Amino acid sequence: MSNTTTNRLHFIDAIRAFAITMMLQGHFVHALLAQDYRDRSNIIYACWEYFRGITAPTFFTITGFVFVFLLLKKQDLGLKNPRVKKGVSRAIKLICWGYLLRLSFYAVFTGTINPSFFMVDVLQCIGISLLLLIVIYALGHRLNLRFLQYIFLAIGILVFLFQPLYHNAELSYLPEPIANIFTGHYGSVFTIFPWFGYVCFGAFLAVIFKRFGQQTRFYSFITSLLFLCGFLLIFYSSDFLILLNDLTGFSVFKSVAYNNFLYMRLGDVFILFASFVLLKKIFRSDLISDIGSRTLSIYIIHFFILYGSWFGLGLTKFFSRDLTGIQAIFGAGLFIVTVCFMVLYYYKNEEKLLSYKNSVVQWLYDIISEVKKLILNSSRVRTVQDRYEQIKSRF
Repeated sequence: MSNTTTNRLHFIDAIRAFAITMMLQGHFVHALLAQDYRDRSNIIYACWEYFRGITAPTFFTITGFVFVFLLLKKQDLGLKNPRVKKGVSRAIKLICWGYLLRLSFYAVFTGTINPSFFMVDVLQCIGISLLLLIVIYALGHRLNLRFLQYIFLAIGILVFLFQPLYHNAELSYLPEPIANIFTGHYGSVFTIFPWFGYVCFGAFLAVIFKRFGQQTRFYSFITSLLFLCGFLLIFYSSDFLILLNDLTGFSVFKSVAYNNFLYMRLGDVFILFASFVLLKKIFRSDLISDIGSRTLSIYIIHFFILYGSWFGLGLTKFFSRDLTGIQAIFGAGLFIVTVCFMVLYYYKNEEKLLSYKNSVVQWLYDIISEVKKLILNSSRVRTVQDRYEQIKSRF
């Protein structure tokens, strides 16, 4: 493996580690910070809220980048590409976990399903996005990389551009669990559109890195280009959309410009991406790589601790919107350290812990077997005694 490749993998893991830690503190503070401290005129809270908004776009963009980059390592194999099978398996796992985390056992015990179970969240959205990427790859793997690159770019642009048209569509002709995948009208947080757009932009970047990543000056060029594109998207994309509206008369451009969070957040992601590429030599740390490669496990554990998931007995049950600013800051730091430590400790000692688990399971099985024998023997003894008493009573 070349140094270039090594650096690339390190900075990707670093972005993922950054995104997951931002997600941890963002969810913690959002769920537990008291209402009195949610003051947008406060510069600290305003900055926190802005940077929290970068987390989800970064996650989805990096998801598309990593998956497609790995997929293209053996592009000529098509559907026989081992990454296709792994991708489908990963997608199904994400979708299942997304729904399972929203399941309430209290509702199940009463013979119902909690309505929030059918709402689509980040895991389902990422899983479905991976399946869509596989479909696009299956249809276009025989095309050259340059054409595939522009397909991803075009899909990303169009998904963002038509966001005002589909954002709150009712889709009443679809069953609600299916409609939740496409619209936020019924309460879904991360619908497939527009978030699949970020995945496509990540896939677009992955093709660029695959095509030119081995060239000598590529990293300096792509860093400068990403900084420039990010700056233009943040400060000038709205003006450009208004110009397109004036030139074409299509009101959709104006609608996007007046609520231009998608393209502006994409600009934030490009600048963040460029920053990590620029500082890629700093991120040669096993800890960063481990955190970046365990994002799903970290997400699952944080969901149980913070929200309580199946039984609702999480931190939000006891401290919902109850912490001061200082408490929220220190609590978020402790929360990040605790969740990451639990996950990394498990994987570091996985074989030992699994052996303990097997031993405990075997021990419980032995106890249950002995209890069962005692019950059966007691039943037999009682049956003999009863029979003896019956015979004795006859005489």
